[in-house]
Amino acid sequence: MAESLRAVKGMNDILPPESARWEWFESKVRALMARYGYANVRTPIVEPTALFVRGIGEVTDIVEKEMYSFTDAMNGDKLTLRPEATAGIVRAMVEHNALYNGPMRVWSEVSVFRHERPQKGRYRQFHQIDVEALGFKGPDVDAEQILMCRALLVDLGIPMANVELQLNSLGQADERLAHRAALVKHFEAHADILDEDAKRRLHSNPLRILDTKNPAMQAMVESAPQLMDFLGEASLAHLNAVRAILDAVGLTYRINPRLVRGLDYYNLTVFEWVTDLLGSQGTVCGGGRYDGLFEQLGGKPTPAVGWGMGIERMLLLLEAVGVAVPAGAPDVFAVVPAAEAMPVAVALCETLRSAGVSVQMHAAGAESWGSMKSQFKRADASGARHALIFGADELARGEVALKNLRDAQAPQRTLALADVAAWGADLRNA
Repeated sequence: MAESLRAVKGMNDILPPESARWEWFESKVRALMARYGYANVRTPIVEPTALFVRGIGEVTDIVEKEMYSFTDAMNGDKLTLRPEATAGIVRAMVEHNALYNGPMRVWSEVSVFRHERPQKGRYRQFHQIDVEALGFKGPDVDAEQILMCRALLVDLGIPMANVELQLNSLGQADERLAHRAALVKHFEAHADILDEDAKRRLHSNPLRILDTKNPAMQAMVESAPQLMDFLGEASLAHLNAVRAILDAVGLTYRINPRLVRGLDYYNLTVFEWVTDLLGSQGTVCGGGRYDGLFEQLGGKPTPAVGWGMGIERMLLLLEAVGVAVPAGAPDVFAVVPAAEAMPVAVALCETLRSAGVSVQMHAAGAESWGSMKSQFKRADASGARHALIFGADELARGEVALKNLRDAQAPQRTLALADVAAWGADLRNA
């Protein structure tokens, strides 16, 4: 017998009933995007490696350590499995001149690939909701996107007490350069504390050192110069305008001067929604403004802001706070005691499905039809609310039996076959 094959480590299958939780989550996202006027966009899973080197930043963990890159055997092109979504969306907008008629609000659900050590809430293939507002430069759109995140959390049933919004500004390029020089000077004065990763990044990307998880460096990092002290009047005004909107709607937040995000393309507003319920994987949503990325990728200067939300982490958070996610059960399970009843049962079930009622039917071969008892076990296990029983006596009278599977006290009753469609319509409208 051939050796069985397994999924790649850190890349997970999503099977029923777990997949029903994903569908429920995705339906909430689609409804939210429609409310805010964001249109769906879809980009390739494979992009030129240069897109991410230029877009994310050459001296980042993603580009240096985590990308799945390869050379196309057919033509020698250097390609990469998408490690994040924004760069690909911007590339598509530039390539197709999609903003010719004005700004766009778009969103996407994407598979993302990073070669990391797999752990709970952090996988090598994971999934994100990605949201982008392209061509808008005002702080009102920054605030809009933050409020979208809050609205989704509320729609999902996550209490605000279990999440915290952290906010910061990365200013503009000249302000970051001045801050960068001060950081380098500070880190050089503490060179004996720097680990190898920090020493490597000291002159290429010192801002990333602020992200260190090394306990021995925490006190030194905390005493480092803060970018907020280098922000000019315009950058501070942009941040304060975002804050004014959040204050006006009563959204609490914390200014975190060490919040820098893990990608080099950000400027001005950056934010994260974090929780203390998921251990080290506490960031469930994050994003910010990236006004320079279009030009960086060959397009015209275009302001933009966006965020990403990890689906796996959100589902873990839903579990942690005790949100009961619907299991995707059918409305009706059709119990068919004998093969002779199957033609009528199939026809009636199709009528119900056409009316929007979800129906799961018993099906079996001629030699394994199954007893009524076993069929009712399957009906109960399906999670269906009702069972329609196509017994011979009932069918002879032009009827079908109806049993409420979720209320043991409700009596079984019969419906005329001609009335089942109307009953199904009432069920869907209830």
